[in-house]
This record gives sequence, C-alpha cells and structure tokens, in this order.
Amino acid sequence: MARGPTVKRRRLSPPGDEEKSSQNTDDFNTRASEWDLEQDYERRPRKTNKKDNERTRLPIKTSEGFVHNVAEQEDPAEDTDSFLGTDDDEMEDASGDEDEVEEVKPKIPLKVQIVQAKEELARLATLINEDPEEHTALFKTMAEMVEKEDSPVTVKKLALAAQGAVYKDVIPGYRIRPLSEEDMTAKVSKDVRKLRNYEQSLVSGYKAYVQKLVVLTKPAKGGNTDVDAGLKSIAINCACNMLLAVPHFNFRSELLKIIVNRLARRQVDADFVKCRETLEDVFHKDSDGVVSLEAVRLLAKMLKARDFRIHESVLDTFLHLRLLGEFAMKGSQDRVDRETEETIGGKKQKQKREFRTKRERKVEKERKVVEKDMKQADAVVSHEEREKNQAETLKLVFGVYFRILKARIPTLMGPVLEGLAKYARLINQDFFGDLLEALKDLIGHAERTEMGEDIDEEAEEDSTEVSETAARDARRAILLCTVTAFALLEGQDASKAAATLHLDLSFFVKHLYRSLYALSTNPEVEFNPNTALRLPDPNTSEDQTQPRSKNKVNFQTPMVLLLRCLQSTLISRAHGLPPASRLASFAKRLMTTSLQLPEKSAMATLALMSQVSKHNARRISSLWYTEERKGDGVFNAYATDVDATNVFAGSVWEGELLRQHYCPQVRDAALEIEKILATSK
Repeated sequence: MARGPTVKRRRLSPPGDEEKSSQNTDDFNTRASEWDLEQDYERRPRKTNKKDNERTRLPIKTSEGFVHNVAEQEDPAEDTDSFLGTDDDEMEDASGDEDEVEEVKPKIPLKVQIVQAKEELARLATLINEDPEEHTALFKTMAEMVEKEDSPVTVKKLALAAQGAVYKDVIPGYRIRPLSEEDMTAKVSKDVRKLRNYEQSLVSGYKAYVQKLVVLTKPAKGGNTDVDAGLKSIAINCACNMLLAVPHFNFRSELLKIIVNRLARRQVDADFVKCRETLEDVFHKDSDGVVSLEAVRLLAKMLKARDFRIHESVLDTFLHLRLLGEFAMKGSQDRVDRETEETIGGKKQKQKREFRTKRERKVEKERKVVEKDMKQADAVVSHEEREKNQAETLKLVFGVYFRILKARIPTLMGPVLEGLAKYARLINQDFFGDLLEALKDLIGHAERTEMGEDIDEEAEEDSTEVSETAARDARRAILLCTVTAFALLEGQDASKAAATLHLDLSFFVKHLYRSLYALSTNPEVEFNPNTALRLPDPNTSEDQTQPRSKNKVNFQTPMVLLLRCLQSTLISRAHGLPPASRLASFAKRLMTTSLQLPEKSAMATLALMSQVSKHNARRISSLWYTEERKGDGVFNAYATDVDATNVFAGSVWEGELLRQHYCPQVRDAALEIEKILATSK
C-alpha cells in the first residue's frame, strides 16, 4: 500500500537532498491530474435568491370559517450551505416558525365571548349555591374574570353583577369576626375547623370584591378616565344592592363611603338618584340605629369638607330617619291588649293538656320565669342602645342644620327648615330663643331678596332669571320659617311652654298676615319647588327634569305651607286662644284672597274657614251680619299690623261673590260657612 504525501518541512539540507525533494513534487502533480474538481463543485448544494419570509402557497378556508396562511414545508438540508450552515441557524429558524404560529392565532368574536362568559358564570354560581363550603375557590375564579385586562367590558359587568348575586345568597345573617391567635391555636373539632375555614375564605373573597368596587367608583382625577362609565355605574349599583341586602355584614363602611362620595357631586343622574334612594331605604328600615348613625356621620363629614356645596336633595334623606319617634304613642290606661285566641263557633278552642309529673311542672315553671327575665333584659338593652344611637344621630343632624342656618346658603334653606319643622319636638328648649332669632333674620333676608335688594353683582348679568328664581325661593323660605316657628311650640307641652319659655310669635303672625295678598296673586301657588309655569332653559347644564324622589319629601306647594301656617295660627290651641281681632282680620283677608285663588286652593281656604267658624262662630259672626256691627270708623284693608285693621268696622261682602263662583264646590263651601254662622246665633 502506497504511502500518502508527507507534510513538507523547511530545513537546511545538504546539496545531496535537493534531488529527493524534486522527485516527491513530481509524484504529487501526477496524482493531482487525476482529480475531478469540477464535478465535486457541481454536486455541492447552493443557496437560492428566494426570500426567507416569502410564501408561495395561497391561504385556505377551514370549516370553522377562519382563513389560514399555509406555511411551506421546506427541507432544512436544501437551505444549508456546506460551508456556512451550522446548528445555530437551524435553531433560529425553528424559533421564528413558532413566533409566526402565535401571531396567526385566531380571535374570538365579542358575541361568542359574552355567551361563553354567561355560561361560565352560571356554572360557577350554581356550584357555589349548591355547596358553598366545598367550592370556596370559585369566588376567586369569578373575581379573576373582572381582573383580566383583555376581557371585554360587558364580561366584566356580568362578572360584577354575578358576584353580587352570589354573595347575597351565601352571606350568613351574622357578622364574621376575625380569628385571634388563641382561636387559631385552640383545639377544635373537624366540623368547627371546616366552618371557620369557609367563613374566613368568604370574608376574604367579599373583601376583595368590595375593594374592587371602591377602585371602580373612584372619581377621575387629573383627567384619568381609564374606568368605563358603564362599568362604574354597574359598580355603584352593586354597592347599593349589597348595602340594602346585607347591612349587618362586614365592610359596611366601605359601601357607605362609595354612596356618600357619589352624593358629594352636584351632577344629578341615575347613579345619584340610586344612591339617594338607597340611603332613604336604609334610614327607613334601620331598627337599631347603628347603620343610620354611621351613614349620618359620613354625610356630616362630607358636607363639612365640601363647605355644603351639594345638591339640596341630599339633605332630604335626613327626613327619613327614625329619630326617637317609635314610642311617641301612649298605651291604653284601662285595658290590656292581648293576642287573639282562636275561636270555633264563638267559643274558645281548648287545647289538649299533656300529662306531666309534679317535677316536670316545676321545671317548666322555672324555665318560663327564666325566659321571661331574659326577654325583658334583652328588650331593655336593645331599647337603651337604640335610644343612644338615635340621640347621637339627632345631634349630628341638628349640627348640620345649624351650620347651614348660620352660613345662610340659599339653595339649602328649604330642606333645612323642613327638617327643623319635622324634628322640632326633639329640640332642646334652651335653643328655642336663639333659633327663633335666626328664623327672624332669615325672614328679613328673604324679604329683601324677594324685593330684589340682595342680588349679587355677579348675578346682575342675567337679572331676570335670577330674580324670578330668588323670589320664588324667598317666598318658600318665609313660609318654611313660619311653619318651623309654630312647630317648635306645638311639639312641647303647652303648660310648660307657657310657664317657662315665654316666647312671642307675634312677629311671625304679623308677617303671615302681610303675605296673604301676595300669595293669592302668585301664579305658582299650586306648583312644587321643582316645577314652574315656564319651560326650563335648554342652555343650562343642570338637569332640571330629573325627579327629586319618589317620596313626597320637601315637596309641599306654597299653598300647602300656607294652610299649615294658618292651621297653627287660627285653630291650634298650643299657643293659647287667639284674640277676636286677630281671628276677624284673618277671616276677612282669607275671604278676600279666595276670590283670586285657583279653584282647588279656594276650596282648601274655605274649608279652613269652615273649621274656624265652628270653633269661633260667635266671635266673628258680626262680619257677616251688619246689624251686629261692633266697630266704629273705617276698615283699613292694607294695614301691615293684624291688630290695627279695625276689622269690625267692615263686613265680609266677598261671600256674595263666592256664592256666584263658577265652581260648584266653591259655591257650596261659601254657603256652608254662612249656615254654620247662622246656627250659632
């Protein structure tokens, strides 16, 4: 076997070695002439000029309706150069193919996602309702559907609503307290441990749900509008529903903060109305006063922080509070109310007696005595706790009212005076004098506003609209001040009020007498504060067509307020018997105003006059019969003082015109008054 060529090495050789080296070179050239180099080069794989991302196949449509781009299956050996191809290149090609597959992943339509979300939520809710203790992990699964960033807004709304419905079903009727270290280390049975684990998982899931509602309902600051408006509205509705359904459960304060923060804004929309009606329902249904106290404390703090720059209907919620009024009715002194026994044919049904030994009867008797004592103890404790909570709530409400009276905020005078009139019986008598002075100042300020003397300089640009609105509010404020002043004494004991208070209400009586003519010619005397004869300005930003409340709170018309004032002045005996001159002056002016009043208002005024005539017929009958005239001189119909009119020098000639009124009911009412006076002679 011939040896291959050896590696040449340069070295210094003697002259005899040159012949050997030349012989070796000739041998190498002889062998090289036999090599086929061109054929070897032709057989080598070559790179084409085709681009790497180029696709030569057309897309196809599958049975599901999606279009896919089919990637060509290329032989990696064809793209590999024998000189440059390496393993690293093959790895990069494989990763590139995977990225391309991920980008081509199809998108699910929105309707399909909503349907799938509904089915999933229904499945989770069914499992939780069947056995909540075994499926506590599903609370977190439902919460994750809201946390996903790529989820549609509609799916998040459905998840929020579904969570609220599930929690309302599984939340127990008691408050779950956190476990202490002693409870964690104590030895308990297997059932107790299972119940504790379920309760703690329920509280943690509900806490995360409430915190999510708080995040979604936070007002946008600095132009941050990441939260969808519809999602925010759903979160507010969920908070309201949870507060109404489970007000006793944990995290009640967070739900109340959501509602109070929404009421702090003046914008009246569906969310505002929902929050306001929720608070009204909570106040109306609260029996022990705990929830009401917490809500009123948050409202008072919010009002003070915003300097009372709120919508007036927020204060109307205070009128729904149950403040020390449940035990106002006295029981009967001559009989005892007992439960009705079942009767058959007019005879009492006898119950079958069970045979008991002497020892059993003794034990049963002792047990009944213990149960009776326990019931009485529980009733005393709950009654004392309720009175304490309601007294603290009343203190906060009056604090808000007095601050607003001191600040004289025009838009809030109506709700404040309405609240003072309702809770006047609960005000301490030591504050009566200061409160009446404040009411007098308010009446003086309202009179100047009605005359247009106290209009601000900024409001002079649109003086027509401002003056009409201010005058309407001023007339209403005057009537409310008068109603509140009379209600202060009506709620107290008449003997104590006469002996200790020594309060003079003549200022309010004189002002009421002066305002009768103006109110009779007011075209809006039968309209509530939110309606008027004129259409609202379409350029105004406020929604004037939004209803205030379903309940008729602070909804009285000027005519209703006027009748309340006249009832307290002429008929009520809480302030003593009115003098004859005052009764006659009011009777004469009321008959005059009945000629200008609308039909319903005239009927209500004449009905009031009928009551006055029944109680004081002999004292005012001389006004209808001139032969019994007692006064001398001339009657002054425009006198500002009720006692300076010389009313007995005149006569009620308005009765003749009222008997010719176009309304039959008004004619009958006028004749009824004359019959009452005729029978009293």
